Amino acid sequence: MTTDAAYLERAIELATSNVASNGGPFGAVIVAADGQAFDGVNRVTANNDPTAHAEVTAIRTACAALGTFDLSGAVLYTSCEPCPMCLASALWARVDRVVFAADRHDAARAGFDDAVFYEYFQTPVEERSMPVIQISGESRNDPFDAWKTAANRTEY
Repeated sequence: MTTDAAYLERAIELATSNVASNGGPFGAVIVAADGQAFDGVNRVTANNDPTAHAEVTAIRTACAALGTFDLSGAVLYTSCEPCPMCLASALWARVDRVVFAADRHDAARAGFDDAVFYEYFQTPVEERSMPVIQISGESRNDPFDAWKTAANRTEY
């Protein structure tokens, strides 16, 4: 059985080697409930994909390989404290636990400052830097009504 420290070291190694591959200094490993491990690295600039954080790529890889969107029982090991997007992704994937090495302050000292994102959610809606506006029309619930009556839906 591999330990938390060993998987965390793997995430750190992935992060470090990813820098030489034009990626960001972040790595992650998802260990599924059955013990299978899936790697992910940051490919934001390499792929021009702002969502290609290491944690998200590890979750995508694990879900594709396992044929599920539900990673209940899994552990996410990551070289750095997950940003709000990555943490939300882990929550959506039903990951049981997250273990990280460097924290958000270490990342900020290296030029990766997520403080603006944490602060965004703490700021009153009317004062946020990016407005999110609801325009409520009569058809706003049509997609949900269709979902509720769909016989072939997959709950998640």
